[in-house]
Amino acid sequence: MKSIYFLSDAHLGSRAIAHSRTQERRVVNFLDSIKHKAAAVYLLGDMFDFWYEFRLVVPKGYTRFLGKLSELTDLGVEVHFFIGNHDIWCGDYLTRECGVILHRKPMTVELYGKEFYLAHGDGLGDNDKKFKLLRAMFHSRTLQTLFSCIHPRWSVELGLNWAKHSRLKRIDGKEPEYQGEANEPLVCYAKEYSKTHPEINYYIFGHRHIELDLMLSSTSRVLILGDWINLFSYAVYDGENLFLENYIEGESRL
Repeated sequence: MKSIYFLSDAHLGSRAIAHSRTQERRVVNFLDSIKHKAAAVYLLGDMFDFWYEFRLVVPKGYTRFLGKLSELTDLGVEVHFFIGNHDIWCGDYLTRECGVILHRKPMTVELYGKEFYLAHGDGLGDNDKKFKLLRAMFHSRTLQTLFSCIHPRWSVELGLNWAKHSRLKRIDGKEPEYQGEANEPLVCYAKEYSKTHPEINYYIFGHRHIELDLMLSSTSRVLILGDWINLFSYAVYDGENLFLENYIEGESRL
């Protein structure tokens, strides 16, 4: 039985990451190492630090990563790509050219007999009014149309710089530490959702850039996947067990 892999938050192309080429290579090497072991790969958002598709133009770069996604799908591996809050603006390029399955909303899916709730995680359980307003603006079709009228020379530059400053204003460029079971928004969301959906066995989120594996009940767990900037972490489900792991180049055990 082949395994199913989950990862998120690589923020490829970020101008706030000094080792961006090494980072992309590590993501690609990981995907290459699992290509014959994986039944499916779920990319749970923010794989790009900024991605905006125009009708005939996509951002420069990411050649190795996009090529590896295409190789995986050519081999018959299902690759699912969830939009995050940094790569909201995906069109049909990744689907047409790389063969990935694009998801714009959280999804519940049965995998090897277990129920999984999968989402990037932005906007779930978070009551920050400023973030909610910003998120609504980013999802606005009207504002997206207006942004598309700006030449890519300036609009992509604007997006990359905005993403850079957003990261650099955090302490050491990192997300806040785990806030505790009672205050972590994604944990609170999963707990509340479980009240009406007790059939969910696993909640898996990205977004927060922290590693978390927490039992919600005897039949339900929540995992936050960490990132591919500092932690190089991922989850793997082999049909019986779900593990949160860290990728170290050169290791043969995955």
